[in-house]
Amino acid sequence: MTEIEIKPTRYGGSVARKLIAELMADLAERYGDSDATPIEAVEFDPPDGGFFVAYLDGSPVGCGGWRSWAGSEEIAEIKRVYTSATVRGKGVGRAVMAALESDARAHGRVRVILETGAAQPEAIAMYHAIGYQLIENFGHYRDKPGCRSFGRTL
Repeated sequence: MTEIEIKPTRYGGSVARKLIAELMADLAERYGDSDATPIEAVEFDPPDGGFFVAYLDGSPVGCGGWRSWAGSEEIAEIKRVYTSATVRGKGVGRAVMAALESDARAHGRVRVILETGAAQPEAIAMYHAIGYQLIENFGHYRDKPGCRSFGRTL
C-alpha cells in the first residue's frame, strides 16, 4: 500500500467540500438525512481548530477536523471524519485521527470529544480501538436516539 499523506487545508476549500459532500451522502444513506450540525468554516481555522485531508496515491480519500469545544482552550471537538468507501479498512481513518489529535495537542488541547451514531459501526469500532471511551452525550445530537459520544485524554 502507498503511504497515506495528510495535509492541512481550509474547511471551505474545494477538496474539503468534495469530501464533505461524499460524507453527507453517506450519512443520508445511513440515517435518512445528512448531518445538520451548525458549522462555519472559520471554526476550523488555527489556533482554535484545524482541518485535514488524507491523500492516497495523490487522490483525496478522507478528511476530518477539530474545533474548540464551547470556546475551551483545553477541549477539542472532532468533526467531519470521513474515509471514502473505496479505501475503508486501509488505515485512512486512523491516520486522520492521529493528525487531528496531534494538531489539537500542539494547540494546547488536552482532551478530545466527538459524537457519531449507531449506524456507523465501523467508526465506533475504530474509536474504541484507538482508545476512545463512551461519554455522556453532548452537542447537536445529544438527545437523538442512537447518538454515541466518545472522549479521550491526549
